[in-house]
Amino acid sequence: MFDPALLSTFVTVAKAASFSEAGRRLGLRQSTVSQHIRRLEEAAGRRLFVRDTHSVTLTADGQAMVALAHGILEANQRARQYFAVSELRGRLRFGAAEDFVRSRLPEVLRDFTRIHRAVDLELRVDLSGTLFQALEGGELDLVLAKRRPGDDRGRLARRERLIWIAADSALADPERPLPLNYPPPSTSRAVALEALEHAGRSWRIVCTSGSLSGLNAAALAGLGYVSSPTALCRLGFRNCRDRRDCRSSATSNLSSPGAGAPCAARRMRWRRPFSTMPIGCKVPPAANPMAAMLAPRSGGRAG
Repeated sequence: MFDPALLSTFVTVAKAASFSEAGRRLGLRQSTVSQHIRRLEEAAGRRLFVRDTHSVTLTADGQAMVALAHGILEANQRARQYFAVSELRGRLRFGAAEDFVRSRLPEVLRDFTRIHRAVDLELRVDLSGTLFQALEGGELDLVLAKRRPGDDRGRLARRERLIWIAADSALADPERPLPLNYPPPSTSRAVALEALEHAGRSWRIVCTSGSLSGLNAAALAGLGYVSSPTALCRLGFRNCRDRRDCRSSATSNLSSPGAGAPCAARRMRWRRPFSTMPIGCKVPPAANPMAAMLAPRSGGRAG
């Protein structure tokens, strides 16, 4: 079995691409870092780094070890949490935006309920604005929801790009208002419509649904565009970086679909920060470990 301490040092060196920088981050002397890597290479029977006076580079075996090390360290952390955490009791009312529900929420909830078996967890899935209102009204203890750029409420968990998606790029006819599929007033809707207004693009709502499933179904049926996280492209839409995909789907930036090449994939203008929002003076103890589990595993980019 590989020593987690050695794996932690290895992962840090791989990320920093420097033994001295890894030592600084870990609070270890460079000689200790070198010793850890040597012991890990001996245990693996493979060379993990190619290093000289100017650079540190992973070997093919080292690249494979990175993924394996992350899995081992995560499993080790879960085991520590399971056996070391004090028994929490009580009720935790947790709200999540549907975007997150469609990604890794089941994994987070499974781990949380396995570790904190005495906590009565209540889950609510809704629009971010509705979740904030419920939180402020004392109906929820913790939420994972979207916030507008400039909104500093809560703790940032991740940033995610928004894109326009549709089943047919021909819907972005510059001579006609852009057909949109949208939820009731929401964070994503407000940001997207502001982007269209900024681009001077007219629009009309052709489908309204309170769920992503309804909006996605309308988009797949060719009714109109919807602004969506890039991850949604895995659910039936293709990223139109390749012109050959344009007959099946269309993606464009959030400023104005159809501007220029209808299927051009460009840098998005907006990102939606997701934030965990424990507030108030009576947050239950179970909210803290849940918030800690959400931040590293909500996907997307943090910071």
